[in-house]
Amino acid sequence: MSKQAAPRRVGDNEALAVATQIRGSAQKLNLVAGLIRGKKASDAMNILAFSTKGMAVDARKVLASAIANAENNHNLDVDALVVAEASVGKSITMKRFATRGRGKSTRILKPFSRLRIVVREQEEA
Repeated sequence: MSKQAAPRRVGDNEALAVATQIRGSAQKLNLVAGLIRGKKASDAMNILAFSTKGMAVDARKVLASAIANAENNHNLDVDALVVAEASVGKSITMKRFATRGRGKSTRILKPFSRLRIVVREQEEA
């Protein structure tokens, strides 16, 4: 009498990884995600490893997690993986205040972002 397992959100030849609390704006993270969309997984790892963008470090961790999920949980071939989807969204925003002159203060917004990477096993043509 337990609850039924939730259905898979991706296909049988796909695996995904999600990071929900990446510190930085969604706009900056989307620039990095655009670099790897549609690329082979090994090429995408190299692109992120040598990228000068700061968000590439977190994106690389999520991609590595998606590849590990594909290999260990779904028995997919690592050499045939392609980044099928790399979607970015907003998460929480921390509100902070900074003191200013003459007894005033200003609001500082510290945004967080979400990153969802789906890798798909693609047959060699």
